[in-house]
Amino acid sequence: MDETYIRVGGRWCYLYRAITAGGHTLDFYLSPKRNVAAAKRFLAKTLRSNTITGSPRVINTDKAPSLARAIAELKSEGICPPTVEHRQVKYLNNVIEGDHGRLKRILGPKGAFKNRTSAYRTLKGMEAMHSLRKGQGAMFDLTGNRTRTR
Repeated sequence: MDETYIRVGGRWCYLYRAITAGGHTLDFYLSPKRNVAAAKRFLAKTLRSNTITGSPRVINTDKAPSLARAIAELKSEGICPPTVEHRQVKYLNNVIEGDHGRLKRILGPKGAFKNRTSAYRTLKGMEAMHSLRKGQGAMFDLTGNRTRTR
């Protein structure tokens, strides 16, 4: 799990993304703030929406203190299982950092959107196309029906 920043309406917004060790995208979330509440909202959303894959064994993050606090709060609330290990090692996040690079290359040097709604919709399409390229076509069902395929 990691976050990167993009320009939306002249202000920096944070794009939280979670991927598996194999590089498959789990979920993403666009937030105007980079704080504990945003990280907690994203992690809870990711854990709820990915019941098919089950709960993670390990969550790798960078050393952002908001992510550590969000994971600890979710564990205390019972949303995240207490057996989940949280690793704050910079180099274990290289898979997702490389994934951010692909996104930044598509956005180009400008990398700006007019408003958050158009940014979210565009990013959803970009993530869907990227997941199709990675061979996980059922991950982002744009009709709203989350189905499990073989």
